Amino acid sequence: MFEDIAPTTLAAPAFILSVIWEWWAVKSGHANGNYETKDAVTSLAMGAGNLVVNTLTGAISLWMMMLLWNYRLIDIPVTWWSGLLLFVLYDFIYYWKHRLAHRMRWFWMEHVTHHSSRQYNLTTALRQPWFGPFSGLILLGTPLVLTGFHPLFIFFVASLNLVYQFWIHTEVIDRMPRWFEAVMNTPSHHRVHHAINPRYLDTNYAGVFIVWDKMFGSFVPELESDPPVYGIVEPLESYNPITVAFHEAGNLARDCWRDGPRPDRWVRRFVNGPGWQPNGEHNRSSELKAAYLAEHPDQAGTPGFPKA
Repeated sequence: MFEDIAPTTLAAPAFILSVIWEWWAVKSGHANGNYETKDAVTSLAMGAGNLVVNTLTGAISLWMMMLLWNYRLIDIPVTWWSGLLLFVLYDFIYYWKHRLAHRMRWFWMEHVTHHSSRQYNLTTALRQPWFGPFSGLILLGTPLVLTGFHPLFIFFVASLNLVYQFWIHTEVIDRMPRWFEAVMNTPSHHRVHHAINPRYLDTNYAGVFIVWDKMFGSFVPELESDPPVYGIVEPLESYNPITVAFHEAGNLARDCWRDGPRPDRWVRRFVNGPGWQPNGEHNRSSELKAAYLAEHPDQAGTPGFPKA
C-alpha cells in the first residue's frame, strides 16, 4: 500500500503555498524573518536535486533494507498502533542519526548542505543533500527492520517525520504554547539548532519530539538575549548548488590529500567532529564554546555552556 503513498509528495503543494505565503508576509512586513532571493532559489534547487537523487537511489535503499528484513525477528503488522509505535521509535533513531551527522565529519560532509544557508525560512527546510544512501547513515534504521517493521512502512513513517519538520524552519512563529514547547520540536527549538552562536552549537537534534534532547543533555532554549545567527562556522560564499552539495566532500578530500599516505589520519578525520585536526589545534564546537567563555566568563553555567 505504501508504494502509492508518499507523504512528502502529497504535501508538496502545501509546501509551495506555504513558501509563497511566508515570502509575501516577510517582504510585506506582516511577519518576522528574512528572504534573500539568491539564497532561496539555491535552497529550492537543492530540494529539487534531492528529490531527483532520492528517486534514482530509492531502489538501492529499499534493496539494502529488504536484504536485512529477511533476518527479522518477528512480523509486525501494519496497523494504527504499530504506526504510532514506529513513529516514536523512528524519531528516537532519527535523534541519534542527526546527532552523529553533527559529531562525525563523514556524516557532516552530507548534512552540512542543510545548514549552509545564512537565512532561516521555509525554503531552508528544502535545502537537502544530494548523497542519497551513499554516506551509510541510512543503516541506522536497521534495528527497526530487524525487529520486524517492513522497510516500506519505515520509509512511509520517515516521510511523515520530514513533513513535520518542514514547518519548524521559520522565524514567523515565535513561541508555541508552553505545553507544546515542552514535548514537541518547534520553530524556536529548531532555530537554536541552525544557529552558529557558540552556546547553540551542536544542540537540539530532535526531529519531532524535543524530549530526546532533554533526556540526553543536548537541549538549549532560545534566548532573547542571544538571537540566533544562522549558517555554518566557516560561511559558504556561493549560491551554486553543485558547490553547496559537495563543498565539504571536497574539503575532506583535500585534507586527506595533505595528510599524505596516512590512512590512520584519514580515519580519524572521518570519525571525529568537524574542526578536528591531527596536530591537536582543533576548532570543534567544544573549542569554540571554550574560546567564547574565555572572553565572557560571566556566561559560564548559562544555557549551552558548562559551569566554570
